[in-house]
Amino acid sequence: GAIAVVEGVGDHGCEYMTGGVVVVLGGTGRNFAAGMSGGVAYVLDEEGDFARRCNMAMVELQPVPEEDDMLEKLHHHGGDLMHKGMVDVSGDMTRHDEERLYQLISSHLHYTGSVRAKEILDHWADYRPKFRKVMPVEYRRSLEDMERMKLDSGESVP
Repeated sequence: GAIAVVEGVGDHGCEYMTGGVVVVLGGTGRNFAAGMSGGVAYVLDEEGDFARRCNMAMVELQPVPEEDDMLEKLHHHGGDLMHKGMVDVSGDMTRHDEERLYQLISSHLHYTGSVRAKEILDHWADYRPKFRKVMPVEYRRSLEDMERMKLDSGESVP
């Protein structure tokens, strides 16, 4: 259940990951996500070659879709979506990727003064499409099944 924002990883990043969220703002070594059964990773794929270094046995790569209300949220919060620790990692990890990613990078900038994070946030429209969401296939299916069960039982889904 840990949350980590890093500016690069070597070989075997997120190996045997079972939960939590990892954001990689730089390069990765080979065999990323080997044995990853839970959690989510967001990897900045500037060169478009991350899939070659990712172990695809248990995971799939997805884009981070643009969210229609992100500009409104940024404007409403004065350009800062940090929310000081309000990133939802216990809820639906199949949605709200752009906001979650932006918040995590904002927190990284706040706590570290990272030049890399500032560059990404300052040019968000250019960088967001370069992120890849790494999610274990079975983990995604189980989350989707739980959401379906909630809907079928009449529970409200946020």
